[in-house]
Amino acid sequence: MNVQAGFILNSILLGAGLAMDAVSVSVANGLEEPGMSGKKTAGIAGTFAFFQWLMPMLGWFFVTSLLSVFRAVEPFLPFVSFALLLYIGGKLCLEGIKGETDENPDSGLGMKALFLQGIATSIDALSVGFTLASYRAAEALLSSVLIALTTFFLCLGALHAGKQAGAVLNRQAKILGGLILIVIGARIFIAG
Repeated sequence: MNVQAGFILNSILLGAGLAMDAVSVSVANGLEEPGMSGKKTAGIAGTFAFFQWLMPMLGWFFVTSLLSVFRAVEPFLPFVSFALLLYIGGKLCLEGIKGETDENPDSGLGMKALFLQGIATSIDALSVGFTLASYRAAEALLSSVLIALTTFFLCLGALHAGKQAGAVLNRQAKILGGLILIVIGARIFIAG
């Protein structure tokens, strides 16, 4: 295997590893909204992919330019992820317990919640910037793009699976989706 192929394969595998939180959250989103349109599905996967691209690039930038600033903030990142996912997951659980259902096809996951999910599930990718620090800017950019593409396609599949399961589970899907988000947040907090 030549160096280029190794670089591409490593970036894709890194993307698959980093995408697992976003994939789990995508399943939860699909569970919550089984009637989600294809456009919204692509938008959600695209949002997760965007943050999985952005965070390694920010990490690379911090390491190559502002290392002392990043080191000061890094210990707080697991707390931020946990708080965001606990908030969103708890809200979903409460809606499911209260029996709140949305008949409006445009309801479900809003932009604010999606933005928070994107940040919370990609904070670990910020640390990946340390591993990209030895890359030139173009290599770091290419690696981040490959991570984002991997995330996008994995999240599309996860959203589809969640929508299929959500159609069967009905109201309990919100509770299950909320619990998934809380568990992911706790796992990020404990690992961090």
